[in-house]
Amino acid sequence: MRRLLLALPFALLAVAVAHAATATEHASLGAHEHGVARMNIALDGKSLEFEFDSPSMNIVGFEHDANTPADKAKVAEARERLLKSQALFNLPEAAQCSVSAQTLQSPLFGDKPDADAAEDDDHDDDGDAKTEGAEPHHHSEIHAHYIFVCDSPSALKKLDLEHIFTTFPGTHKIQVQLIAPSGQYGTEATPDNATLKF
Repeated sequence: MRRLLLALPFALLAVAVAHAATATEHASLGAHEHGVARMNIALDGKSLEFEFDSPSMNIVGFEHDANTPADKAKVAEARERLLKSQALFNLPEAAQCSVSAQTLQSPLFGDKPDADAAEDDDHDDDGDAKTEGAEPHHHSEIHAHYIFVCDSPSALKKLDLEHIFTTFPGTHKIQVQLIAPSGQYGTEATPDNATLKF
């Protein structure tokens, strides 16, 4: 019995290491998944802030540079829709929210790609260095940041993300982190379950 008790910590250590490796692998794979977007929402006093990150595929249907007139039109239309934040987030009128600031960033909008993304493009999906002359695969993302000032924040009882799913049908789920006066929690919004509670 004593030997079993002495061996148990070493056995558990091996399980913990294997679990950590699996978790790291899943975290790196989940960072850019088509159909999945990420959103951070924070309500602090009268300030309501959204950070929305999505693969470009969800928003415009592709990740390559917009070279054709049709692709350029899709990017311009998506940018315009993302800038219509009042309609996109469908905030209740009773909350009296107005846009204080909003920014969009993406290589599709002419912004330089992140250093991490450029580093990822130098490797294939197995992590091996790409061979010279091979065409790089870009994982283009769109980052949006919105700040609203709400004169009646107590009227924000729930938040409906349905307009994001209908506006960008390539988005199948949104991983949400929400910080509100009632607390902090994470959830997953889908077209069939698009309402969040503050």
